[in-house]
Amino acid sequence: MLSKNRIKYINSLKIKKYRQVHQSFIIEGAKSVLELLNSDFKIEFVLVTKEFQQKYSSILTRHNALLETVTAEELQGLGSFQTNDSCLAVAKTKQNDFLSPEKTEYVLVLDDVRDPGNLGTIIRVADWYGIHKIICSNDTTDIYNPKVITASKGSFLRVNVFYTDLSSYLAENAAGKNIIGAFLGGESLYDFNFSATGGFIVMGNESNGIGEEVASLVTNKITIPRVGEAESLNVGIATAVMLDNLRRQIPG
Repeated sequence: MLSKNRIKYINSLKIKKYRQVHQSFIIEGAKSVLELLNSDFKIEFVLVTKEFQQKYSSILTRHNALLETVTAEELQGLGSFQTNDSCLAVAKTKQNDFLSPEKTEYVLVLDDVRDPGNLGTIIRVADWYGIHKIICSNDTTDIYNPKVITASKGSFLRVNVFYTDLSSYLAENAAGKNIIGAFLGGESLYDFNFSATGGFIVMGNESNGIGEEVASLVTNKITIPRVGEAESLNVGIATAVMLDNLRRQIPG
C-alpha cells in the first residue's frame, strides 16, 4: 500500500516549484516508462501494477530501478492521466546544459511557448523529423511539467532542451547561420530554400508570435500560406509544417 508521504511527494511534483526543489519529475504510461528504463535518466522509483510487472518481467529484471507494486486504484489520481492502470515512475531532472548546433545542424528555437500540450507535441514532432536540440526562452513552459512529458510520448528522452535568454543566445551563437522565423507575413515557406549549412528555426508564442527582441534577430521571415479561412495555426502543427518542408529539402 502506498504511504501518505509517497502520495504527497508524487503529487507535489505536479508543481514546478517542488520539481525544482526535489529535482525530480513524473513519467506515466507503459510506453514512456519502458523507454525511460533504457535511457540515461536516473530513476528514483517505479510504481507498477501486478499485471504490468508480470507482462514486462523480463525487461524489468534487466534494470536496477526500485519497483513498488501497487493497485490500479492507487495509481488513479497520482498523475495527469485520467486512467492509469499500468505504471508511474519518478526520475531526476537533468541540468540545464548549454546546447549549440553542429556544423550543418538545424536547431529549433521556442519563444515563450506557454501551453504544456503544445510543448510536448513540438518535442514529439522534433523527434519525428530528426531535430535533436531545442532552445527555449526562459518563459517557455517547463519541459518536466507532467502534461509536457505525457504529450511528448517518450520523445523527451531523445530531444535535448536548453532554457536561456534567446536574444543573447542567438546574438552569440548564430553568426553566419540563418535564423528562420515563423510569421503571419513573410516569404512563402513553399518558395523558401533551406540552407545546407544549418541554422535556427524559431517558433513563437501561441497568441503573440515571436517577440520583438527575437524578431529583430531573424534573418528570414517565413509564412505558411493560408488557403482557407482559419485565423491561425496551432504552434505544434505549424512546427510540423515547417520541419516537414525542411526535410523535403534536407533529409536528416
